[in-house]
Amino acid sequence: MKQLPIFLDIKGKPCLVVGAGPVAARKAELLLKAGALVRVVAKESGEAMSLLRQQSKIKYQAKPFEDSDLEQVNLVIAATSDKRLNKRVSELAQASRIPVNVVDNPKLCSFIMPSIIDRDPVQIAISTGGASPVLARQLRSRLESLVPAAYGDLARLVEGYRDTVKKTFPKVEERRRFWESILEGPVTEHVFANRGSEARSLLDKLVEAANPEPDYRGEVYLVGAGPGDPDLLTFKALRLMQKCDVVVYDRLVSEPILDLVRRDAEKIYAGKARAKHSISQENINQLLVRLAKEGKRVLRLKGGDPFVFGRGGEEINELIDENIDFQVVPGITAASGCTSYAGIPLTHRDHSQACIFVTGHRKVGGADLNWEMLSHANQTVVFYMGLNNIQRICDSLKAHGRKPATPAALIEKGTTPAQRVFIGNLDTLPGLVESNEVRAPTLIVVGEVVELHKKLHWFKPGKEIK
Repeated sequence: MKQLPIFLDIKGKPCLVVGAGPVAARKAELLLKAGALVRVVAKESGEAMSLLRQQSKIKYQAKPFEDSDLEQVNLVIAATSDKRLNKRVSELAQASRIPVNVVDNPKLCSFIMPSIIDRDPVQIAISTGGASPVLARQLRSRLESLVPAAYGDLARLVEGYRDTVKKTFPKVEERRRFWESILEGPVTEHVFANRGSEARSLLDKLVEAANPEPDYRGEVYLVGAGPGDPDLLTFKALRLMQKCDVVVYDRLVSEPILDLVRRDAEKIYAGKARAKHSISQENINQLLVRLAKEGKRVLRLKGGDPFVFGRGGEEINELIDENIDFQVVPGITAASGCTSYAGIPLTHRDHSQACIFVTGHRKVGGADLNWEMLSHANQTVVFYMGLNNIQRICDSLKAHGRKPATPAALIEKGTTPAQRVFIGNLDTLPGLVESNEVRAPTLIVVGEVVELHKKLHWFKPGKEIK
């Protein structure tokens, strides 16, 4: 995070604008909207600033800027065409620890003016840290349609009941759950339909009937996080990620995806690497049950899809035995997501009429793979968790009929900015792993469709090696 987003209370406080052109006028209007006492210093006033003067909304001083103008000021904005003057204002303000913004010069700012969605008292501020104000405005325009004006009315309604609800529910967790039920229920729908009196009447009844010591029933959300790119999450996954009390997450869940989980949710790492498990699968199953029985909403966040080599079936089997409520949210499995980002279609009518997903890592004591079936031509085989057994995989496929020149690919950290794609064949693939220090998570893709990568690859964040 480049900057700390904060909201300043400047209501009734003196703020200074240096400059009186169109941009300075816009900044002055924004300060006025926040309730500031605005003073403007400039030798000449533009049309927009003159209008604010005529309306007696600002105090205007037609003079050059002086050091003493910063005395007793809570915030300053420099918006002149004189770069040296803007720099001087910035240096003086920062030396006095006064928050300062210099228009179109992030390096001289101690704070950035964001693009704002105003649903008073609800406010959404969007900033790119000064990198691209235009991008911030575009994001704001997209969000405007998703945040109805009625959210302001809803916030004001809720504000009037905060003290009452606080007395009814002394525990923070209980209050949060109560408000979530209100904000996701019919009270909100009444507000959005412009039925304010009905919303207030219903809220009165719900507060009066509230149980100050509720017995919450826990629930588990088994959610697929996809192969790594947070844009590939489903809407339902995002909603539950924001609703959970605790998240139990795997090693393959990327940091950008974990950042989307509710900030105050408890986080428990349950990652498993080869021969190194932070928590055994049996203990993970028991952990989910225990947390749910404590009344918590548990997010079990798993890389890819929970039911494709994710042991999701084992986990919900335990939940069913313990009579725990649960939901399952599919995710884009790694084979689908990573091959798509590598430009390798899993099927193609000229090359592959079937696709097989197989794990290259067997359960201790488990049966060996059906190599004869996996070695058929005109099909695509994707190996999960097979990197450490790649020599055996390639040798076994060749021993059962696959030609040594059969195209094969390695996709490391697919769909992420660190993605690397290595193209070879069954003879060269093990050498590519060693010479390029390929690390997990990596998928192995075998089949003629790999040849299509040459033309179809489109996602190019890293280096491709052949």
